[in-house]
Parts: sequence; C-alpha cells; structure tokens
Amino acid sequence: MKIGIIGLPNVGKSTIFNAITKAGAESANYPFCTIDPNIGMVAVPDNRLEVLGKMYQTKKIVPTTIEFVDIAGLVKGASKGEGLGNKFLSHIREVDAVAHVVRCFEDGNVVHVNGRIDPLDDLETINMELIFADLEMIEKRIDKTKKAAKGSKIEKEHLNILERVKNTLENDQLPDKNNFSKKEWAYVSELQMICTKPLFYIANVSEDDLSMDNQYVKVLREKVSPAEVVKISAKIEEELASLDDAERDAFLEDLGMNVSGLDRVIHVSYRLLGLISFLTAGPDECRAWTVKKGTKAPQAAGKIHTDMERGFIRAEITSYDQLVAAGSEVKAKEQGITRIEGKEYVMQDGDVTFFRFNV
Repeated sequence: MKIGIIGLPNVGKSTIFNAITKAGAESANYPFCTIDPNIGMVAVPDNRLEVLGKMYQTKKIVPTTIEFVDIAGLVKGASKGEGLGNKFLSHIREVDAVAHVVRCFEDGNVVHVNGRIDPLDDLETINMELIFADLEMIEKRIDKTKKAAKGSKIEKEHLNILERVKNTLENDQLPDKNNFSKKEWAYVSELQMICTKPLFYIANVSEDDLSMDNQYVKVLREKVSPAEVVKISAKIEEELASLDDAERDAFLEDLGMNVSGLDRVIHVSYRLLGLISFLTAGPDECRAWTVKKGTKAPQAAGKIHTDMERGFIRAEITSYDQLVAAGSEVKAKEQGITRIEGKEYVMQDGDVTFFRFNV
C-alpha cells in the first residue's frame, strides 16, 4: 500500500519523508527540490512482535511495512502544468491514500511559496488543483462514454454517474460515497480520482507548539473535521530518526511524548487504508503480515505463499492477548484457547496464526 505525501513547496514534506523512512531524500529551502518522487518502505511499529520474540526465543523479528511516496510540491496552476504540475498530479493518482502536509509554523529562514503563513489558503490551493485535475479527467471520460452509451445500458448508467461527479466538482465539492449507491460508488472508485482517495493531514509545527495547538493548527482541525490531523514537528522527527532506540526513548520522554509523531502518522495511514496485521511466530521468525479488514483465512495464507492459499486446509489461531496471558503456545493449547478455523474465517488484528496446507 502506498501513501503519497503532498503539499505546497517548503512545508516540510521531504523533511518528514526523511524522518519516516531515513532514506535521505534531498531536502532544501527552495521550491521543486523534489522532482521525481522519492519512495521508501517503512516498518509499522508493533510491540507485539518483541513480546512474541521473547516468548519463542526467535532468531529474527520482521515487522510489516507500508510504502511512502514523497511527491513534489504543488503550486497554484498545477492542474494546467504550472511547476511541472501535471507530472506531479499523475504521481498522486498512483498512491492508495494521501497525507497532506500543511505548514503551521513561522520561520523567517524558511520561505513560503505565497509569502505568508495561512493554512486555510494553502489548503484551498491544493484542494482546487486536485479538483481541477479530476474535473479535466472526468470531462474526457464523459466524452468517451457518450459514444459508448448509444448502444449500452451499462454505459448510460456510467454516463449518469460521471455527470453527477462532474457537477459535484464544478461546485468545488468532493464526491461523497453517501450520495451514491454501493454499486455506483464502486464505479466511481475505479476512476482513480485523486479527490476520492483516503486522506489525512499532517500539521507541521515548531517544537514549542508540540504540547498545545497553535492558532494555525486549530483552524486547520476545524476546517478539515472529521478528517484526522496528526501534529508533528518535522525538525524534531528528523532528530529522532538519527538516534538509536535508547536515545530516542529518552528524547521522547524529555519532550513528554509516549510515541513519536511519525509513529502516529504510520498508524493513521494503516488505519485509513483499512489494514490489519496478523502474526506468525516461531523460533526462526516472528513476523507481522498486512491484509485488508475482512480478509478470509485462505487469502491471508496466500500473503505468505500462493501455495498456502491454493492448498489451504485450516488455520490454527490464538489471539495475541490470550496467548500472552497463557504464557506459551503449549499452555494456550492446553487451555483450549487455540482455535481451529476454516475457509470462511475472517482474520482479526493480532491473530497469531499457523496455517495447515497441502499442495
């Protein structure tokens, strides 16, 4: 799953990307420093793996991962090609969800592309460019569908949906699944519109504003509610990324924080995409695996290996909390906590699983 990091130039996107991925993407104080998207795989923090690792005395711990894409800064007119906008917008279409970074700090040493700090104005600039880009794409799709609709009932239905989407965008609004039937929204989702991608916001603040929302964060939260806003300081997160685990924990404690802002960004991304983790554990390896909520056991087994899905027999499952309470796999089985599940079982977050299969 890919999360695209977007925003105006010089809001801290690449700095945040560096801190998330430790990938060393170029970050500088001038627009369009990032032209081609930087891509980094990020481990999803999961303390359960450490606990299982000790329980099984495992040789290796492997967390699940999520992919972040640092997309170059958009500017006003991007949908018409300003600032290489068309290229950047095409990169956004390729991601599964969007993290919109909004500058909520003042610093005379870091230039703002519009010359002033105004989160709501920044927000409107980006939103309008995304709407314009989608509107152009929808208009082209309508022209193509009109021809096909002459002899097809299905295409006539599609044309009606497209016209409604166009009308929504022309009114500077985003398509809402509540205004479409389940079947209609399934079609809208296939259009690869930027405006319908899952979205959350990252408010980039100074270190002094970490403990309490400043005026910029307050107006941002009010404007985008109920969408989630994660407040972080890109500078602090970049410092944290350069420390070892012990130093990092001590630094967080000094800041009065339990987890880093970037850990929260990762968890929000994971939740926004409707993902869960099931776990496999043994002396050789403890690993987390990513699946969509609602995934059944055979398809989860297929994440490990296609042969396991094809030859699926059953899944032996113990919920993580019950396994830890029991103290060991053997005791969990003795207490009847470990369950045998078949092909229709829907996986749950934290299922510690052993798949039986035969090819």
